[in-house]
Amino acid sequence: MSTSALSRPGERDRPLMKFLEIDWVFCLLLCMVAGAGGLIMYSVAGGSWGPWAAAHFVRFGLFFLLMIALSMVDLRVWFFAAYPVYVVGLILLVGVELAGDVSKGAQRWLSLGPVRFQPSEVMKIGIVLALARFYHGLTADSAHMSWWLLVPLAMIGAPVLLVAHQPDLGTAILIGATGVAIMVLAGLSWRLIIAGMVAVAAALPPFIFFVLHDYQRKRILTFLNPEADPSGDGYHILQSKIALGSGGFLGKGLGLGTQSQLNYLPEKHTDFIFAALSEELGFVGSTAVLLLYAGIIFIALRIASSSHSHFGRLGSAGVTATFALYVLINGAMVMGMAPVVGVPMPLLSYGGTVMLTVMIGFGLVLSTRVHRYSEVTSGRGSLL
Repeated sequence: MSTSALSRPGERDRPLMKFLEIDWVFCLLLCMVAGAGGLIMYSVAGGSWGPWAAAHFVRFGLFFLLMIALSMVDLRVWFFAAYPVYVVGLILLVGVELAGDVSKGAQRWLSLGPVRFQPSEVMKIGIVLALARFYHGLTADSAHMSWWLLVPLAMIGAPVLLVAHQPDLGTAILIGATGVAIMVLAGLSWRLIIAGMVAVAAALPPFIFFVLHDYQRKRILTFLNPEADPSGDGYHILQSKIALGSGGFLGKGLGLGTQSQLNYLPEKHTDFIFAALSEELGFVGSTAVLLLYAGIIFIALRIASSSHSHFGRLGSAGVTATFALYVLINGAMVMGMAPVVGVPMPLLSYGGTVMLTVMIGFGLVLSTRVHRYSEVTSGRGSLL
């Protein structure tokens, strides 16, 4: 019997019972992916814990504890915080436009005293929470097709435009795609979905040639024909493909990947770490990591479906959609099936900001699991 079945009414509110309700298989899969990332960072650094592997493990350990702490937070608290988090994220994005730090030609960072961060990461959580709360109070018919759908479109469009203007096309795509995924999961009409897909397809060519920056347009053209400039714009994609292919079935072995060890592979510890892993651990190792990702996504969706509240279902599904998009976009980018947009492989790549966002999101997923029987109402008494 499950822990839930053995507990009496009211016992699930006790800290120990909440702790036992956490899905520890899910947590183990997260640890395994982060462990694989640390192992590859150790390898590509020439068998050294510095400068990446040790910091990666320390960050993951701290963020793992944060995720567990957030899993204890009742869903009604997440519900109450949804709109404030979204509004704060939107204000911070406007702050970037007005007084953001410029680095490498992009204005994406904001400094508040000694703290320097990317507000777009706040919005990745904020858009999920806000849309989940909005749809929680919407009828099924209104979510299917109604003028009310202009509200979530505006909620998605505002941060997407602000982030795209920084410019950060990869993050803008993530936020927009996550928002659309939540609308679809909430019951959006298939007629509107098909119409939207046709509209996007029609708008894509003029968007590429008249809206994108020159370097963004060049990335797309390079993706279509990387061999045209093998030592310039096509270098990243070509070296990544070489690394993927040279690993073979079993890989060259840890510390023996020529593309990463001889620094032919760019960003080997961040955006292209999956290519480094494939070269050293081969088809078997890269497939194992992808199966871990598939397991994480499957369990998270199962947790979402088990929630008794619409907010919990949509919030957890939205977080899972963001995570899946990270994996899909980075994997396609590394394999040369998508343009290079600077999206890392979650938990595998080096970087604290994205890892923090992912682990906070999974804190919501685990909170949905622990408090799956909580009834979240739309009234003022929803926290009582």
